[in-house]
Amino acid sequence: MLPRRRRLTPAVADVRRAVRVALEQVSSGVVLVALSGGPDSLALAAATAFEASRAGLRAGAAIIDHGLQAGSADAAARASRQAEELGLDPVFVRTVTVGTAGGPEAAARAARYAALAEVAAETNATAVLLGHTLDDQAETVLLGLARGSGATSVQGMAPVSGLYVRPLLGIRRSTTVQFCVDSGLEPWLDPQNGDPAFARVRVRETVLPVLEAELGPGIAEALARTAEQLREDAEALDHFAEEIAEDLAEHSEAGISLPVAALEANPPALRQRLIRLAVLSEFHVSLSRSHTLEISRLVTDWHGQGPLDVPGVRVERRGRLIVFTARD
Repeated sequence: MLPRRRRLTPAVADVRRAVRVALEQVSSGVVLVALSGGPDSLALAAATAFEASRAGLRAGAAIIDHGLQAGSADAAARASRQAEELGLDPVFVRTVTVGTAGGPEAAARAARYAALAEVAAETNATAVLLGHTLDDQAETVLLGLARGSGATSVQGMAPVSGLYVRPLLGIRRSTTVQFCVDSGLEPWLDPQNGDPAFARVRVRETVLPVLEAELGPGIAEALARTAEQLREDAEALDHFAEEIAEDLAEHSEAGISLPVAALEANPPALRQRLIRLAVLSEFHVSLSRSHTLEISRLVTDWHGQGPLDVPGVRVERRGRLIVFTARD
């Protein structure tokens, strides 16, 4: 007797549809699912296993063991078995050493992405699929607002960022949980996801529920929409800045310069992008907002001040030019 096929439920259909749309943007070859074994990444892995072959792609999985808690190796081994049972191939398990730079969350993230990039290079993967959901996006936006990190942080996570693709940014976490139930999958529940020592957990468990209770339902969706709109605006401004910079920038052996008149004629959002873009393209340095504003004052508040030293770069006004040179 043939095994009974599981019914296609709304949760399964929604997740599969999101993955199908994402895979349409991926060229042929290998795609890897970053699999932790939690409900989000497990639902993503199952949907990718179903959709990839239909898209002419080979799907594998990369499981990263951070080694930060007891039983992490067992959890990684379990996720590996689940990936193989879903038909994903190849399946990699990598154990990483997590440093301390930037705090535990940032250090773990850095180690994870470095390992994912290594596995992708080894397999010539054209994309790494990440299981971030709409809820993760809302949490990211709230954390960015709380830290005053500016539009770059508040616009949240991009659906596609180089090698990394996030198919589930329009899917609620409750949907991925239901997907696993409907598919007979048993996800691993990371105890750190309930630890209030982490700011993201406090946002998830306390802040968002309070906002929903006091302001009404739909807060997470509204935050995700805000992120999407900000990302569209930022991409447009970045595009304009790149076009303008090609015409304005003057290169020399010592560095690069921008004309004061052109910087002054542009609104602050474009002016500051031109400054950041000049420094990033010439010296591979990302300026903070405070440093960018200091440089901008050489244009808008000029009263004979001397050179500015920002990380890796010296900036000064010479006549009608803002000149950027490498610091010794």
